[in-house]
Amino acid sequence: MPPGPFPGPVPRPVPGVVLLVLLLLLFPVWFRCPAGLAACPHSCLCASDIISCSGSNLSRLPFELPGYATRLDLSHNQLDALPLGWMATPAGRLTTLVLSRNLIGRIEAAAFARTPALVRLDLSSNRLAVLEGSVFAGLDRLEVLLLFENRIARVDPGAFAGLPGLRRLYLSGNRLTAFPLELYRGPGMPARLILLDLSFNRVTRVPVQSLLGLAPQQQGGIYLQGNPLVCDCALSALLEFWVWRKYRPLLDFSAEYSCAPGQDGRGHRPDCTGTLQEAQDPFPGEGAYQIEPGDRLKLPCPGLGVPVQGGPTVFWLAPGRVLSSSDPGGADGRLRVLPNATLEIRGALVQDSGTYACVAARGRRPGEEEGVSPEVTVAVGSGPGVAGSGPGSGVAGSGSGSEEGGGRGNGEHFNTAFTTLASCVVSIVLVLLYLYLTPCRCRGDRAGAGPGQGWGGRATLLCSDPREAESGEGRPNGKRVAFLEPQGEESKKSPPKDPSECEQGPSEGIQDTLGPSEHDQGPSECDPRGPSEGNQDTLWS
Repeated sequence: MPPGPFPGPVPRPVPGVVLLVLLLLLFPVWFRCPAGLAACPHSCLCASDIISCSGSNLSRLPFELPGYATRLDLSHNQLDALPLGWMATPAGRLTTLVLSRNLIGRIEAAAFARTPALVRLDLSSNRLAVLEGSVFAGLDRLEVLLLFENRIARVDPGAFAGLPGLRRLYLSGNRLTAFPLELYRGPGMPARLILLDLSFNRVTRVPVQSLLGLAPQQQGGIYLQGNPLVCDCALSALLEFWVWRKYRPLLDFSAEYSCAPGQDGRGHRPDCTGTLQEAQDPFPGEGAYQIEPGDRLKLPCPGLGVPVQGGPTVFWLAPGRVLSSSDPGGADGRLRVLPNATLEIRGALVQDSGTYACVAARGRRPGEEEGVSPEVTVAVGSGPGVAGSGPGSGVAGSGSGSEEGGGRGNGEHFNTAFTTLASCVVSIVLVLLYLYLTPCRCRGDRAGAGPGQGWGGRATLLCSDPREAESGEGRPNGKRVAFLEPQGEESKKSPPKDPSECEQGPSEGIQDTLGPSEHDQGPSECDPRGPSEGNQDTLWS
């Protein structure tokens, strides 16, 4: 064969090499990781279930979030809005989302629908100006919401609806001018809210009477420092009351209140006590009161003088309601605040029992001594209580006066104490009897008396020393008590024994058991005095 351009046979590719090339080409398709096991996103740092993409200059979320993530940090980026589908995939395990220090100025409704397990959401240091309704819909488990250092000037009704688990809300450093009281009212609002930070906003007035009606744990978590508050006497009374209750916002940031307790916004003390007459008693009405249902009771404000007509506003905290001297009538007209700051209870009911507090401006400042307590206790009915006494008690009765009610309360208190003391004494006596009169173990009839002979079938002895029960010996001067059980019907009908039997009869065996010696024998049933009298003398020697 003539030589051609190819001097030899053309080599064929090896099948193994072809198979290897195909595997390398198809590997990314066959072994692609599922969404839940995705690798760490580009330009992010990952550590276990934490993903941090902080400072990555992101204007949107360009990647699918791994399903194992529980914390995502997107702070210090360029995000300017959160539309409905800003997160591509659901993140059912995400509990913490940090979006602080972005450019976010708009959040659409249900923007967090794909993160239902969020517990902590940080939207601080952004450009939010309005919180629209249902913006946080679907976050049933959210507990902490940070919105400080934004531009929020308006909060639409229902913006925080659907957050039943919210406990801490930070709105510091915004442009709010009104106190968002709707946070504590209405269905779907966060009833468990225990911290509301409104510091360094533009709030000038707060609803004092409504705030006093909140639960103590809610009142103790309201931060108002840094606001241009107008300190009238009502607000001064509220702040003084919070200081007396030692709420941390007042004690920790008292220097940052432009309206400190007892001062207005210009640093002057408002004249809240100039219209008060001098109190006759430095501690009027302090203590506890007890009255009967249907009685009338007057409670003077503790530690406060008597204001004349047109004096400062005084609030009374009663069980289930807050009363004001500016609106003295109660819901049913039974409780009212008189012009002299005294609370009158007419036709007292059992449900009126509880603790009452008089909230008034007394000129007290943080750090000063607490002074008299503004609280008094009232008990209606037969419950425990002590009636107030002394000058200024201000108690008047209808039918039965408060003084009579006080006498009844003192008498019942004395009877209860006497009964308790008598019960204790009887209990001690019974314990001593039990300890020192231990049942003895009776030895058998040494005289051979059968079960139908002698005084009874069984005898039980009580010894003065428990050790006698074990040794069977008694001291000559020891006291012993024996309880004898009567014999059957046959023994009752048997005739009296012959006097000769008394010398060696069963009585000797019993006496040997009961008495300390043979010479202490006493009368027996053969005694001329009769069985009953003789037994009594022998057993109770």
